[in-house]
Amino acid sequence: MAVPAACAAVLVAGCASPSGASSTALADAPAAPAATASAPGPTPSALKPIDPAALRSAVARAAKKLMVPGAVVLLRTPQGTFRATVGTTESGTAEPPTTADHFRIASNTKTMTAALTLLLAQDGRLRLSDPVSAYVPGVPGGAHITLAELLTMRSGLHNYTDVPELAASLDADPGRARTPQEMLALAFRHRPDFAPGTSYEYSNTNYALLGLVAEKAGGRPLAQQFRDRLFAPLGLVGTSLPGPEDRSLPAPCAHGYMYGGSAYALVDRPYPADVPAAARSGKLRPTDYTHQNPSYATAAGGVISTADDLATWIRALVTGRVLGPAFQQQWLHSPRAEDPAAPDGQKYGYGIAQQRFGPNASMYYHGGEMPGFNSFIGYDPEHDVTLVIWTNLTLSPEGRTTAQALLPTVLDQIYAGLSLPTGAG
Repeated sequence: MAVPAACAAVLVAGCASPSGASSTALADAPAAPAATASAPGPTPSALKPIDPAALRSAVARAAKKLMVPGAVVLLRTPQGTFRATVGTTESGTAEPPTTADHFRIASNTKTMTAALTLLLAQDGRLRLSDPVSAYVPGVPGGAHITLAELLTMRSGLHNYTDVPELAASLDADPGRARTPQEMLALAFRHRPDFAPGTSYEYSNTNYALLGLVAEKAGGRPLAQQFRDRLFAPLGLVGTSLPGPEDRSLPAPCAHGYMYGGSAYALVDRPYPADVPAAARSGKLRPTDYTHQNPSYATAAGGVISTADDLATWIRALVTGRVLGPAFQQQWLHSPRAEDPAAPDGQKYGYGIAQQRFGPNASMYYHGGEMPGFNSFIGYDPEHDVTLVIWTNLTLSPEGRTTAQALLPTVLDQIYAGLSLPTGAG
């Protein structure tokens, strides 16, 4: 679930029924990749002409190298809409993925939590300069940490997903419901990593707190506020934040896989040196994490969605359909360089990353990583380019986050003269 992080039994039938984690082989013959295009139009000079067959082939080659069971690329440009799909939604079957399949979007949820926080500020129910202690008691140094510092990952609070006990607990009891308060307690056992506002460090603790802040300020459960203020107004019918006991995925959906235990996704632990060869020979098989209880993620990464909905969401967020004009300008200008020594490098703002990765391309984007799934969402407002990528394998055998690993391949089909981003996810 953390943005900077890289992460032999019976298959579970169907998406809607919860199950403990199990292990299974990758399909020997995944479904053939497909790409389609619609509504062609004029090609802006900064964009390459999109060739559906070339896009399909490029995605298929890259996905094969990464050993992902299934992947989806949804691309919208002024030339039209393009969909490239690879493989299968469930290992051992031939069911091809689609842009309507439900999957766990992990940290892309932060774009929604941040948007809701700004809507509550727009309503006058909170101020971004408020200390978090005004809403949530017991936060170490909470009287000196502002909501804006939580939004921009500058609180200094320790990241609860870095605490080894969480991954061990998830592996030992994957079905158990966990509360945001439990996750915060894990983080607060550790001293803050730096003084508020003095540095940048990605921490899911910030967004677990923002979810509680939103519930206090908005006076309703987070899932209900997401639905009423974000999902329903934009027609995101395939998007939801499940309840703490709900481990299901609505049909149609993709199963999600990862080699090894939860720590490889949550703590960014590198794979042992023997994993790539064992995975590629078939001796090591990925674990099915589809029904691991995601309640530990909540406001930091608990939402379920589809590629179709996420494409609508990220474009609406960047183009001003979610926030009013004044707060939209605050949101657009919120990204700040993560590394002050690299002011032109990756920036992070109010639940959004931004980077220029070539003379012709700049994108607002985020990513999501949790056991079973990896994804990327981005929108380039200068050229009206929307991009969504998801895969149902968190990490390749070499430890690469798979959706981010596909990103350079896809961007190369869109733009010329790229200097590619490191990605957020």
